[in-house]
Amino acid sequence: MSVQLAAALAIGIGAVGPGIGIGLLAGPALNAMGRNPEAAGIIRANMIIAIAFAEAVAIYALVVALLIFFLVPTVH
Repeated sequence: MSVQLAAALAIGIGAVGPGIGIGLLAGPALNAMGRNPEAAGIIRANMIIAIAFAEAVAIYALVVALLIFFLVPTVH
């Protein structure tokens, strides 16, 4: 029971940060592209790179959750 809870909390809390970060990033980027369409390519490229870095944090949280879920029961 506690291992499942720990794994669920690891991925749940670990996904909140990237979700908020992507939301805070995409809104202003889309606003900037709407105001300056000539710079949309540069803004879009930078936005995609930043989103990839934010998603990497969620993937690390998923890896930690899977490690907790599958490896901790075998340690005992």
